[in-house]
Amino acid sequence: MKKVAVMLGLCLIILLPLIGCSNTAALSGLDSKKETAVAVVHSAAVGLSGVMGNYKTEPDRVNFIRAYADPVRFYTDQTGYFFVYTMDSLNVALPNPKELEGQNLYNHQDSKGNYPIRSLAAAAKNGGGFVEYYWIKPGAPSTEEQRKISYVEPIPGTNYFIGTGVYAGN
Repeated sequence: MKKVAVMLGLCLIILLPLIGCSNTAALSGLDSKKETAVAVVHSAAVGLSGVMGNYKTEPDRVNFIRAYADPVRFYTDQTGYFFVYTMDSLNVALPNPKELEGQNLYNHQDSKGNYPIRSLAAAAKNGGGFVEYYWIKPGAPSTEEQRKISYVEPIPGTNYFIGTGVYAGN
């Protein structure tokens, strides 16, 4: 299981520099990162969907998803990472902050009073989309939440969705 996850992760990391190269020079930094988010999330969703059938139990699927998502980082400042939830807002994989992994975050509110996981799940249920909210930025000197724009998509054939986000101050 871990070998397959590592191979999928390596393939994605190799593809990251190639994604969106044709027009990234014409895009702003934020727009370029949002374009990258769409491409990597879609690639990961399709790739995970193709492998998930090999895992028959929920614990095996969860372990595989975590093994896949945990080591992946992207963007030059390494703030890009994948998160995975069930459509019912149960967190499956979350590298930042790790202590929320395995918890149902349906009632989680950000510092502005928004319910980001509800909004992310709703976007995924509609086929995918962007959601703006506030979250703690990995590696930031402060634990103050920062504006984040995330893109999510359902993982086809499953009850999961995957996403990543861009911290708007980057």
